Amino acid sequence: MNLRPITNKDQLDLKKVYFDSIQSVDEGIYNKEQKRAWSSQAWQNPNFENSINKGKGWLINDKETIIAFASRYPKNRIALFYCKGKSQRKGYGSKLLYKLEDEAKKEGLNHLYTEASLISYRLFLKHNWEIKSKEKVIINNNIFIRYKMIKIFS
Repeated sequence: MNLRPITNKDQLDLKKVYFDSIQSVDEGIYNKEQKRAWSSQAWQNPNFENSINKGKGWLINDKETIIAFASRYPKNRIALFYCKGKSQRKGYGSKLLYKLEDEAKKEGLNHLYTEASLISYRLFLKHNWEIKSKEKVIINNNIFIRYKMIKIFS
């Protein structure tokens, strides 16, 4: 496994990881319509491209195949945080989160924040993030619950 910075050239492969990550979610958490609406955001939402092109991010690859990635955009917000379905729950999310937090601290930031999905918020909690609020968002006429979270560095 290799950890390296994201480049603009990775964009298509990152969209594939994003799509796979969402489509592999258990339908007890998100139904087919929700997964379709959410996964389409890689192609329909300019914020995805901004997070890659203007943000700072890292990916994990295995023999040139990207299996997980995360990015900050703007600099104190974790905007994207995804792992292929078959690679989930193997420590890659923790590795990426440590890297993003470490970078933020080195840059002199005193906190990071994110909006975490029902599938990722537990990982953030495990790494001492706090839930600030729960919110509903609508994506392509589908309601999603997510958590606004923060980690303050001491």
